[in-house]
Amino acid sequence: MRDTKESRLLLVLLIAIAFALITVDIRGGRNSPVDGARQAAAAVFGPIENGMSTVVDPVGNAVSAVRDSGERHDRLARLEKQNATLKAKLGSDDRNRSRLGQLEKMLNVAAEGQYGIKGAQVIAIGSAQGFSWTVTIDVGYNDGIKRDMTVLNGNGLVGRVTTVGPDASTVLLANDPDFTVGTRMEGSDELGFASGQGDRPLRVELLDSKAEVKKGDRLVTFGSQGDKPFVPGVPVGTVSSVDPSNGGLTRTLYVTPFVSFTKLDIVGVVVEAPKKDPRDEVLPAKPKPTPTPTVTVTVTPSADASANGTDTTGQQQ
Repeated sequence: MRDTKESRLLLVLLIAIAFALITVDIRGGRNSPVDGARQAAAAVFGPIENGMSTVVDPVGNAVSAVRDSGERHDRLARLEKQNATLKAKLGSDDRNRSRLGQLEKMLNVAAEGQYGIKGAQVIAIGSAQGFSWTVTIDVGYNDGIKRDMTVLNGNGLVGRVTTVGPDASTVLLANDPDFTVGTRMEGSDELGFASGQGDRPLRVELLDSKAEVKKGDRLVTFGSQGDKPFVPGVPVGTVSSVDPSNGGLTRTLYVTPFVSFTKLDIVGVVVEAPKKDPRDEVLPAKPKPTPTPTVTVTVTPSADASANGTDTTGQQQ
C-alpha cells in the first residue's frame, strides 16, 4: 500500500474506530455490545493460538527444565560434597579415637614400667639400609633420640633404634632375622635369647635345656648393660610351642609376640630407663579361666511308682 493522502486518512479513521470500540466495550462490561464479535474472533483465531502454543511451549519447557536441571545438579553436588566432608570427618574421628586408645595404652605401659618415653608416629615402612623389617618414626636427635634405644607400644616390645636423623629415626623391628634380645620367663626367671623370624613366631633359646616350660608362658626383656639397647621388663610374647628336649645345651621355644608388626602406628622410644627392674609388672593381667558349669540332675518319682508304693530306689515301701 502506497503512502498517499487517502491511505493516511483511512489509517486515522481505523484508529478512531478502534478507540471507540474499546471505549464502548469497557463501559458495557459484561453486557458489552462487542462481546459477540470477541467470541467469534476467539472461535476463529483460538485454534491458531493453541497451535502456536503447542510449538512454543516445549521450547519454553525445555529451557525451564535445563535451568531446573542445573539447579538440581548444583544442589546434588553440594549435598555430595557435604556427605564427603562428613564421611572424612567421621573417618578422621574414628582414626583419632583409635590413636588416642593406642596412646593411652602405651602411657599405661610406661607408667607401670616407670619408663620415660618419647611418643612417635610410624611414617614409613622399610629403609635404605636393606633391613627386611624396619619402620621410620617421626622423631630424631632434635627430640633427644639416640641410637640403641628401646622402642615399645601399648602391647610390648616393638624394636630398637638403629639410625637417627634430625627429625626421623629408623627402628629395627623385633621380628627381623637380625634382631636378638635377652628374655626372662615370667615366674621362673629362666633366661634366654629371642630372635626374629619375619612373619613367623620368635625363636627363643633358653639357657637351661631342662627348664620347665609350657604353652602359654610369657616372656619379658631381660635388659642390657646400661639399659641399651634394651630396658628390662618390656613384654615380649607368649610361648606357642616348645621343642622336645633332645639333650642339647639349650631348649628351643617359639613365641608369639604381643606386638602386631604389620599394624604399627603410635610407638614410644624409651629415653629414660626405670630406676629398678619392673620384673613382671608390665605384663597384662592373665585372663581368668571360665568356670565349668555345674549340672544338677533332679529325679522325679513317676506316678505309677508312687501308686505301687515303690520309692525311687526300687524298694517296696
